[in-house]
Amino acid sequence: MAKQKQGLPSSTAGLVRYFDEYHESIQIKPEWIVGTCVFIVLTSFFLRPYVRTIFGV
Repeated sequence: MAKQKQGLPSSTAGLVRYFDEYHESIQIKPEWIVGTCVFIVLTSFFLRPYVRTIFGV
């Protein structure tokens, strides 16, 4: 007697689509993130001597 073949589960089993929620969330452009990071780094670089004199670090 031949064994019955068992089928594998579907490749999309358990996946959920969240496309509707994606458009409702806050969206920030990557350029703003990079620009903010550069601004923080440059500001901390230029303020470093003043912070050392004020706090004595």
